[in-house]
Order: sequence, then structure tokens, then C-alpha cells
Amino acid sequence: MSDHPPNSPESSPTAPESAGAGTRSPIERLLDRVEKVGNALPDPAVLFLIGLFVTWGLSAVLANVTFSETNPATGEPVVVQSLLTGTAIAGFLENMVTSYTDFPPLGIVLVAMLGVGVAEASGLVQVSLKELLRFTPQSLLTPMLLLVAIISHTAADAGYLLVIPIGGVMFHAAGRHPLAGIACAFAGVSGGFSANFIPSGIDPLLAGLTESGVRVIDDTRGVNALCNLFFTAASSLLVIFVGWYLTDRVVEPRLRDTPFVDDAAGSESIDEVTSRQRLALLASLAVIAIGLIGLVLWCLPTDSPMRADGSLTSVVPRAPLMGSIVPLIFLFFFIPGIVHGYVSGSFKNHRDVIEGMKKAMESMAYYMVLVFFAALFIAAFRDSNLGLLLAVKGAAFLENMQAPDTVTIVGLILLTAFINLFIGSASAKWALLAPIFVPMLMLRGVSPELTQAAYRVGDSTSNIITPMMPYFPLVVVYCQRYVKHAGVGTVGSMMLPYSLVFLVLWSLFLLAYWALGLPLGIEAPYDYTPAAALDRELAGVDATGE
Repeated sequence: MSDHPPNSPESSPTAPESAGAGTRSPIERLLDRVEKVGNALPDPAVLFLIGLFVTWGLSAVLANVTFSETNPATGEPVVVQSLLTGTAIAGFLENMVTSYTDFPPLGIVLVAMLGVGVAEASGLVQVSLKELLRFTPQSLLTPMLLLVAIISHTAADAGYLLVIPIGGVMFHAAGRHPLAGIACAFAGVSGGFSANFIPSGIDPLLAGLTESGVRVIDDTRGVNALCNLFFTAASSLLVIFVGWYLTDRVVEPRLRDTPFVDDAAGSESIDEVTSRQRLALLASLAVIAIGLIGLVLWCLPTDSPMRADGSLTSVVPRAPLMGSIVPLIFLFFFIPGIVHGYVSGSFKNHRDVIEGMKKAMESMAYYMVLVFFAALFIAAFRDSNLGLLLAVKGAAFLENMQAPDTVTIVGLILLTAFINLFIGSASAKWALLAPIFVPMLMLRGVSPELTQAAYRVGDSTSNIITPMMPYFPLVVVYCQRYVKHAGVGTVGSMMLPYSLVFLVLWSLFLLAYWALGLPLGIEAPYDYTPAAALDRELAGVDATGE
């Protein structure tokens, strides 16, 4: 173990309760209590197992209850499916293996980590960060990390796989607490999921679901895939500045008494980069540049095999480029990592390359155990229809309130944030809510583009505090590299300030944005005139001859 930076003294795991705890602010003491209670819970894997049993029990009880709500996507009544019938148990056992192996983040994480493991073992990651830190002022490290985290949204799940762990490495190398770097990056990647300067695959996906809601009452109205582009770009600035303040003034000061150990993957203090390492870095960057140029040239032709119907970002049908993001991440770390290893001398033969991949998989052992129970729980929760019931009942409550449009928009944000604690998929939630809220607010004169913007705010802000988010267990593993006793409570207490402040300020930001009439995006009005009313208006004009 190397020497710790001054802001992270070696002490016992109960440092937050030490003598210095008396000087902590009320907010810090509250978060300490959240962490203590959260970490007193069983291991996260056991929590998911308990959640599985609870879901089974609730499904058996509620399966006998008749609900008046209907599924807006199908028009059929919402029925809770009991998971304790003989057929359901047989299906659970039959599908147990595929529920685990088909869990979306599992293969994504493991494939990406194989490439990252080579890059780390070769020294490419460490040398790159050292050189980056040489040119980045200490005072701007936090906003730069947030900016990179937000931009990573354009590359699907790359932020979870790369930016979050690198955030810990960067803060450690700069003499700061690595958990603050992980929290900062997690806030940008997941808490700011709907903030971005650059369009990403989620834009056409959500717009398509919004348009399906529009068609409930208006078959002629379309929704542009970039209808929220200007709002999400402006939201990026909000996330960066608010996340900057929270990281430096709230989250990191609270971690000052939390000891940490060095990450075996290469977190080390900044020392001099040798001329040979610098040459290896230049060679690796040249390989990356050649690869990027080759990829661009491959994707440019309209008939490129990386396109679907001429589009590189198409969701239905899915463009091969969008489906190749993770393999590309693997290649853009694996090949430059090998080049760096041989040029720098850290790799002597092919066995060193394989050893790097092996160590990367060893670091994922706990994650693979955790995901097993998480996948079974999430599959059971989905199959029971409990999440569907929560979503539809919440939407019906808001509709029955008949509140002003601004209150309904805020209610949609809060409802989405709440449902997000139970249903992690952004598209799954919007598939449930869009057929309810889009037509409901259209009939009240609110455009579907504004409704979608409100949904995106709520969908982002609670991502970082729910274990139901598929990558949440992975963030726990990242933290355990530095703080061995870190658990759900540790991550939850770090991320709670981001979640609550983002939720409040981002909601107010949307209302202010709306009040000022700033453009939401391309072809995105704030108001909607129902087609029938428009026809009557035109008929009146024709009758008067005016």
C-alpha cells in the first residue's frame, strides 16, 4: 500500500464516527447516518435475493385482486401474475440460466473489461491520465470529468464502463479521494443521463415512443428525433455546474475521514513519465487515430453495412454501428493497449497480454455473483407486472388531480423519478407512460415535446440512487476497489445529494426554460392545438370570408 494523500488519512473503517465527527455539518451527519444504515443491511446480493422472495409473496397476494387500471400500450386490464404457481416456478427454473446470461449489462461489462484490462496492464490508462493531469488545472478537474461523462452518452454504455472507474483513478492520481471521482463521474453519466450536447441513440428511441402516444389522438402529428436537443444541451451546463459544486463542496469534504487503499488496477500518485512511456503513448494514440479514421470512412457511404436504412443511429431497425459500440470499445482499448505494452516494455510476450485480461476478469468476480441475484429479481419483478401496476396507478392519480399544466408537468417528473426506483429501463417506463401523458397533455394544449422533456428530467435524476439500475452494482464494485467495506449505503449516501438537488433544480430549470419560451429542439413547439379545434377554427375563417 502506498502513502495516502493528505485528504485521506489511514484510519479505521469507522472514521466517519471518529472524534472529528462532532465538527461535521448537519447534512454530513445525515448522510453518515444514511451510509451507516445502508451498509448495515445485508450484502447487496442478499438484498436482491430478499427482494426476489418479497416479489414472489406480493405477486401471490395481489394476483387475487382485480384492478380497474388498463395497460395503455395494449388496452388490456392490468393483472398481477402470481409467481408461486406450479407453472411459474417451473418457468423460473427453466429460465434461470438465460435470465442471468441474457441480463443486458453482463456481457457488455465483461467484453469491455477484457479490452480495458489490457490497456491497464500495459500502462496505457495510467500514462494517459498522468499526461492529461499535467495539462488540466486542479481546479478544473471536476468540471472536466463531468463534461466527459456527459459526452459519453453518445457511446451508449461507455460511460458506465470507462468514465466512472477512470474518475476514481483520476482523482486518486491528483491527490484527491477516489470515491469522490467515482461519484462525480456517476452523477454525470447516469444522473445527467438526459443532458448532452450531442444527439445519441436514446433521442430517436424516446421520440418514437412519444409519437406512438401522439397517434392516440392525432394520426397526422409527428415527433422529431431531435425535439429536445436544445434543452438537453442547456441542461448539460446545469449538470456540470451543479455537479461541480456538489462534488467539491458537499461530497468530497464528507469523505475526508474515509480511508482508502490503492486500486490494484493501477491507481498511483503522479510521477514522471519516462521518454519510452511517452513514445508508447504517442504510438497508441496514432493507432487510435488510424482506427477512428478507418471507422469514419467505413460509415460514410450511404450504403455502408454499418447503417440501417441509411442511418447510423437508427433504433428500429437497429443500425449495426449502434450495436457495435461495446465491441468497438474493446478494440479501441485492446489494440492500443498491446501497442503501448510492447513499445513501453511492460509486455514481453503474449502471455502478459492474457494475464492483463485475466486480472480484469478477476476484478469482476464479485460483480458476476451480484448480477446473478439482481438478474433473477429484476426478471421476477417484470414478470409479476408489479412495476406496471405502480406506473399506471401513479399516472391515473396525476390525471385525476386535474391540476394546472405546470403542476402536472412537475408531477410527471416526480412520478417518473419514483417509478425509476423500480423500473430501470428508460424505454420501458416511457412505453408505459407516453400513451397516458402525451395525449392527456395534448388535449390540454401542451406539446408532446414538452411532455417528453419532463419525462427525461425525472428519468435521469433517480438513476443514481436505485439498485434497480442495472449498472448500480458495478459502481459498488468500483468503490470496493478503494474502500473494501463500501456497499449500497456508501454509494447511496454519496449520490443522494446529487439526486435530490438535480431533481429540484432541473425541474425548476425546465419550468423557467418553458416560461422564457426558449427553443426545446428541432420542430418542437410548447403548445399543441388539437386537430378538431383547428378544423373548427379554419371552418369559422372560411364562413366569414376573413
